[in-house]
Amino acid sequence: MTRVIFLLSILFALNSLAQEQFSEENAKALIDTFFEGFHAGDTLQMKSVLAENVSLLTAHTNSDGKPSLSDGTIDDLLKAIANRPSDQKWEEKLLDYSVQIDGNLAHVWTPYEFWLNGNFSHCGSNAFTLAKLPDGWKIIHLIDSRRREDCK
Repeated sequence: MTRVIFLLSILFALNSLAQEQFSEENAKALIDTFFEGFHAGDTLQMKSVLAENVSLLTAHTNSDGKPSLSDGTIDDLLKAIANRPSDQKWEEKLLDYSVQIDGNLAHVWTPYEFWLNGNFSHCGSNAFTLAKLPDGWKIIHLIDSRRREDCK
């Protein structure tokens, strides 16, 4: 009887640990929730997976042809989405997911194509940093690249 109780205790402990593990599927679902909100213009859905102070950057080539890094705010992004004209359709097609997880930190790389009203606009990659916070896993950093050449 003691062995049965011991084995049940171990199984219960392992099950509890497994439920707390953050998986690749969990990371993909978090990113998908962000983009579902992005496509629908639902900033509340997007905010549900964002930390309070998200760092936002874009790596691109400026008009002089020089590499450039631009910073923005998540508030500006959310305002742009909330104020997007109803006749505009923004579609960011994620082409793949590469997920790395270590404890309370995760990184998700997603190459993408961006389409505006059904027309190709640009391509690049998103790099999301996720962290486990007291209220769950959240996006804490987002940097993307943007280009119009070499997209295929």
